[in-house]
Amino acid sequence: MEDVQKSQASIAMPIDRVGVKGLRLPIIVRDRESGVQHTVAQVSMSVDLPAEFKGTHMSRFVEALEHWEGTLDYHSFLTLLDDIVDRLQARSAHLRFVFPYFLRRKSPVSKAGGMMDYTCRVDGYLKDGKLTFTLGADVPVMTVCPCSKAISDEGAHSQRAEVRIRTRFDGFLWLEDLIEIGERAGSCQVYSLLKREDEKYVTETAFANPTFVEDVVREAAKGLDEHPKVTWYQVEVESFESIHNHSAFAVIESDG
Repeated sequence: MEDVQKSQASIAMPIDRVGVKGLRLPIIVRDRESGVQHTVAQVSMSVDLPAEFKGTHMSRFVEALEHWEGTLDYHSFLTLLDDIVDRLQARSAHLRFVFPYFLRRKSPVSKAGGMMDYTCRVDGYLKDGKLTFTLGADVPVMTVCPCSKAISDEGAHSQRAEVRIRTRFDGFLWLEDLIEIGERAGSCQVYSLLKREDEKYVTETAFANPTFVEDVVREAAKGLDEHPKVTWYQVEVESFESIHNHSAFAVIESDG
């Protein structure tokens, strides 16, 4: 059969990335408490395409995924990227897994248990045999505005914020490490289950520790600076403002 994708492109222009996204796949990830955790990832895969070719072979991405072992770690991720490069005869490939990661959290006073989910991601870019591997987690926290507290006779505005951490590192890095760094950065961490005594604790803790979005991003960056395995990071904090029709945000990226 004719290989239409290999035919001459009408516009001879290289494409940086072409591929598939929105695939769902059951995966297994490392869990510090239980050993492993089963979850479901949204997957996107892409390769570069030279100027002379009309298209890429989309089915080969799915074939590579079907032959992958399903346990997510550095070496299996590299194996999958190598397979994509080989199957599509590409110079470079990009692969992203985004998945919910679950931790059981106890509320601060009653110690009632509840599952918290965190959106985590793994990104890989393979070019000429060199892999750039990035691990990330999005961590919800609570913040109380220092300015609002200082100028108000009663109360202050508070809201949820999200600490989005992306890292590169030496050796092995637990997702739990990133999540804990993010949770420590806010006015208070958030929980899935709170009894009345817990709600009192969370409210009083947060109001005793008011934080601007700038405070949160600096605290998270400090935690990443101090982590012995992190070699590079980007941290973004978005505050979903409760008294504005917009968000506030701040970003710090390391020089590593």
